[in-house]
Amino acid sequence: MKISGERKKELQEQFKQMKPDMGILAVINMDSKRCWLEAATNLKGKQNSVAFQLKNGSHINRQLQKDWNEQGEQAFQIVVLEQLEYDKDESKTDYRDDLELLKMIWIDKLTEQGVQFY
Repeated sequence: MKISGERKKELQEQFKQMKPDMGILAVINMDSKRCWLEAATNLKGKQNSVAFQLKNGSHINRQLQKDWNEQGEQAFQIVVLEQLEYDKDESKTDYRDDLELLKMIWIDKLTEQGVQFY
């Protein structure tokens, strides 16, 4: 199927305008209540990526991977803790600092609740 140049430009522009959900993702070990937090500019993509890495034994955190391998997928939940809204100022495109700050806030909240981290 061949796409015309005009249609291709239109689709590219639509893609640029897409704003994926961003926020904080947690992988929670339901047995030990330990968790791994990730700040993500694309929550759905990060959720899929983390699940893929864990299922294939390639997650960056060795202890989390070890627990996943030993306890199985059913012992874990991958959840979105909070979504970060886009700024009304359309010129802002980099949200990494905002996401890292939000992650630190979640670490503090969960630490106060006695949660341990990977």
